[in-house]
Parts: sequence; structure tokens; C-alpha cells
Amino acid sequence: MNARLPNATISRLKGLAQRLDPVLALGKAGATESFIKSLADALAQHELVKIKFAAFKDERKKIAPQLAEKTDSQLIWIVGHVAVLYRQQPDPAKRRIIT
Repeated sequence: MNARLPNATISRLKGLAQRLDPVLALGKAGATESFIKSLADALAQHELVKIKFAAFKDERKKIAPQLAEKTDSQLIWIVGHVAVLYRQQPDPAKRRIIT
């Protein structure tokens, strides 16, 4: 997993995430391999991704860190039934968010 981000960067990413709509929704099927693949693809495209917990709302604090670990991303925030993950694009030319 990536090194922990500085607090200033986390605060900035939280601010950016507030304006985002959820890209994925975790439903009854749970964190299947196809969901994790979709999440990894979304992170590759957007870097900062919001996930809505449509199901498993009570387990979101346990599932969100697992999703971050499986996608080599960082859990930025859990608020309500939404989690925000961040993974920096390895190619500097394709980065959307400069940290």
C-alpha cells in the first residue's frame, strides 16, 4: 500500500470529494472480484472515487479499508454511507489531481 498522505493533502482531497457524485455502488452482491476490478478501473481513470454503500451499510467501516488494500489505494474518508478512495496515476502526464 502507498505511504500515508500528509494531512494537508487529505484535507484537500476531502474538499474535492465533496463535489463528486458516487462512481460505484456496493450492492447486495458485495465486494466481488468484478466490483473490485471496476473500482480499480475507476481509480485508474479518475484517481479520486466515491463509493456509495447501498448494502452492507453497517459493515462499511470494515469493508472500505479492505477495498483500499485490494486496489492499492488510500481510504481518504468515510462519511455517512459513502467512502472516498484515492490512488495517484503513476504517469505524471495523465494525472488529474496534483498532490
